[in-house]
Amino acid sequence: MAKAGKLLIVDDNRSILSAVKLLTESFFEEVLTLPSPNTLISTLQKSAPDVVLLDMNFHAGINTGNEGLYWLKEVLAKFPETKVVLFTAYADIELAVRAMKEGAFDFVVKPWDNAKLIATLQNAYKAVKGKAKKPTKQQTTEPQTEMYWGESAEMKRIRQMVERVAITDANILLTGENGTGKEVLAREIHRQSARCRKTMVSIDMGAIPETLFESELFGHKKGAFTDAHTDREGKFLTASGSTLFMDEIGNLPLHLQVKMLSALQNRAITPLGMNEAQPIDIRLISATNRNLHDAVAKGEFRQDLLFRINTIQIHIPPLRSRKEDIVPFAERFIEHYGKKYNKVGLLLQGEAAEKLMAHSWEGNIRELQNAIEKAVIMCDGDMIAPEHIELHAATRPATEAQTLEEMERQLIANTIEQCGGNLSQVAQQLDITRQTLYNKIKRYGL
Repeated sequence: MAKAGKLLIVDDNRSILSAVKLLTESFFEEVLTLPSPNTLISTLQKSAPDVVLLDMNFHAGINTGNEGLYWLKEVLAKFPETKVVLFTAYADIELAVRAMKEGAFDFVVKPWDNAKLIATLQNAYKAVKGKAKKPTKQQTTEPQTEMYWGESAEMKRIRQMVERVAITDANILLTGENGTGKEVLAREIHRQSARCRKTMVSIDMGAIPETLFESELFGHKKGAFTDAHTDREGKFLTASGSTLFMDEIGNLPLHLQVKMLSALQNRAITPLGMNEAQPIDIRLISATNRNLHDAVAKGEFRQDLLFRINTIQIHIPPLRSRKEDIVPFAERFIEHYGKKYNKVGLLLQGEAAEKLMAHSWEGNIRELQNAIEKAVIMCDGDMIAPEHIELHAATRPATEAQTLEEMERQLIANTIEQCGGNLSQVAQQLDITRQTLYNKIKRYGL
């Protein structure tokens, strides 16, 4: 392959400068090095490199990454056509993801993989020449409703949890009723993760015939079974290096639960028709509207698999238990569908808002969204009135709006808040042991 492009490496570790320079000289026409960013701007003015490989920390004992962010902004402000790839330690990945949102092309983690480093730098050079594009937020997530956290205390707590765990590779189990926004939350977790450069891969286990589960998950070779006319890459391989979102995981048959457990433990899968295992690198986010603990008790779900998939469990409460979010959600949907149907500026009448607040929303956010879309279509003026909102009667009495599990979860959450997080007081007030309290906190993702 012919050498192409000019690369500038900025790192205060001279051993790293020498090693990376030696590696990259076979791929770039010219490789420059700087042991300090102090002369970075003047070097850019004189030498005009296409790509800058920029370390995030330059002073011993300072590992905030703020220096890298500062110099990134300086470079992009003065030389917007230059592509900046960040060189970062594993602990700085969260900062690197933030830097990508501020314009960095990509980042490489130390200690680096030679092939990955070269590929990333070459992709950055191709982007300079217009042959490739930076993996933007729009490219890493499919068109989807943006995550809206709402105003409820419960959703604010979930947001804080997501901000802590998204950057890790911990497997996450999302629970909640249909329509509460589990897939939207999964996409938000992926967006905040270090894997956001690649598209999240989704699979709806409730929409796949049982006979195709194994092929869909693990893939197959041509001729592995009737109608296997070509090789097929399973979702696990497609998602390697990214996030795999498995919706309705409670529908996974027992015999495939064993294979999935093996895949997660060994980080490898064997496609149908093959004998050789293939390595995978995924972050798993699962979702279900079932109580998997009950499914385990009934022998319908493996306990060891449940432990594996719910390192972190996040329960999304139903819309009826966070009524303060109903009107803000409705107003967002009104704005969206107002633009779609050329009815910009529509407002929600007070009586219409009261009608929305009084409904039980068994279909949750999805039901609300559908109701608002119909209302926008039916509205001829500039105000959405009660008569524009078509609601279906609840299939259960309002007194049964919450299941016993939901009520228990809410009681524990409220008591934790009242006791200021003192779990000894919480256990005493609820008249349960601390161990029982810990188990319930883990079960409900509190």
